[in-house]
Amino acid sequence: MLRTLYIRDYAIIDELEVNFENGLNILTGETGAGKSILIGALKLMLGERASGQMIRSGAKKAIVEGVFDNVSSPELDQFLEEAEIELQPVLILRREITEAYSRGYINDSPATLTLMRKIAAQMIDLHGQHEHQSLLKIHTHLALLDGFGGLADLRSVYEDAYECVSDLIKQREELLSNQGSLEVLRERLAYEIEEIDAVSPQEDEEAEIRKEMHRLAHAERLSGSAASLYSMLYASDDSATDRLSIAYSELRDLARIDQTLEAACEEINQANISVSEIAAMLQTYSESIESNPARLDEVRDRLGALDTLKRKYGGTIQAVMAYREQIADEYAIVVDYDAAHKTIEQSLTKAQHTLSDAALRLSTRRQEVAEQVGASVTGELVNLGMSAGRFNVRIDKHEDPTGWIMLNTANRQKVRYKAYRNGMDDVEFVITTNVGEALRPLVRVASGGEVSRIMLAVKRVLAEAEQLSILVFDEIDIGISGSIARKVGKSMADLARHHQIIAITHLPQIAALAQAHYVVEKPVVKGRSTTQIRRLGHEESLEHVAMLITGAEVTDAMRQSAKELMEIKNES
Repeated sequence: MLRTLYIRDYAIIDELEVNFENGLNILTGETGAGKSILIGALKLMLGERASGQMIRSGAKKAIVEGVFDNVSSPELDQFLEEAEIELQPVLILRREITEAYSRGYINDSPATLTLMRKIAAQMIDLHGQHEHQSLLKIHTHLALLDGFGGLADLRSVYEDAYECVSDLIKQREELLSNQGSLEVLRERLAYEIEEIDAVSPQEDEEAEIRKEMHRLAHAERLSGSAASLYSMLYASDDSATDRLSIAYSELRDLARIDQTLEAACEEINQANISVSEIAAMLQTYSESIESNPARLDEVRDRLGALDTLKRKYGGTIQAVMAYREQIADEYAIVVDYDAAHKTIEQSLTKAQHTLSDAALRLSTRRQEVAEQVGASVTGELVNLGMSAGRFNVRIDKHEDPTGWIMLNTANRQKVRYKAYRNGMDDVEFVITTNVGEALRPLVRVASGGEVSRIMLAVKRVLAEAEQLSILVFDEIDIGISGSIARKVGKSMADLARHHQIIAITHLPQIAALAQAHYVVEKPVVKGRSTTQIRRLGHEESLEHVAMLITGAEVTDAMRQSAKELMEIKNES
């Protein structure tokens, strides 16, 4: 929901901050007070273009900021992730406008207007301007119909079948594309397999072979140096161990005189033992090292063969082995092309039967749901004063000679239809509001209060299927009054159980049902007019509803009428 709207130096607004509530938020106020300015600020957050003329006279920068919470959805989260904007419990949209530039921010990260439009379109529907109404975007109609009908399971079955057919067709196309050069491909794969198998690389051998080659290449030096060290430490007449033995003997005599030297005596003894052990190890090592030119050549040849494979097939031994597995699968298909082609065709025929069955079940159920939606919305239109209104959900499917879906017609002929990822149906909402007129696409309905009431009727029926959490109405009461106004207000209150609604109205029948009532005023502050907004308490709300009833001085009778209107919201 839109939790907070903050505006500074925009149009005639100096600075204001308003906190909205869940449910039905109603804005009232005298004509010219600035209600439309608030809607204009909301449009900026929807990504509309801005100009320096929007800045309050005398100010350098206008700011509009909205704080949203509980608006997470898979689509919204995906947009944020793709834009590398961190997902947070609260989403903040901000526009800053100067004479030179207009900038957008999402959670304090710079954002393009295109991204802001995409993000806002996942949260807000603004009724009164066609470009911000999700129901006027045909691509939303199918999802709304499926959501209303609870068709997620049927659609999931269809989508799985669609993916299966798609994968098999890709396999078939790949197989057919290779047919022309089948022999060349077979020879190449056979050569590559033979070349890799001739070397038979092992996953961990390269590092060990390189170590062995290094030792063999330096065998003479390693053996000679080890022997020399052995002599220095142990075998020579003046070896280190001899000197340590002499030192130990002399220090032991001194320790008999002064016991504080016993520790040093023991250290020399341990050192002599350690040096002797090292000398023994060096002797063994020296004797184990043999110069072996033949083995060195073998190791070098092996490394050369491994390097050749790496250079040709992937850069690492692991990549070479993975490539070997891959081309083995390809080779198995190539050497038995006819069998592979037959297997794919059989699998594809079976998969298309499964897809066709799933498509028919889904389409049939959509037709049933469409009739329910059409009847329900038509009833809502009549309830909202559009007695000639008729709403329908048009579902079309398209014949396609190469279509993946094949169905029997009434005369038992098989007809192929185009398959889409979400079914075989094109879905569009159509409507007529006048007797004798043909149904027309919803996107072509008239603007103003009529379209707002149509949208209200549709959303009232599809409330639980609609993903958008915030609805804004700024022309909902044009051309209505009396009992119709009361019915419009009741529908809005019902819709507010599933959505946050922010609506501007001049009608007491609608204002009386507000869960949060705000008044927009234009006082003169320091010699300048400024738009302000404040939330009304119960008594103030009662007084303002009464003022909307009379349009003049409020009487006790008008207050009683306002009270009766306000009590309606407690009846349901």
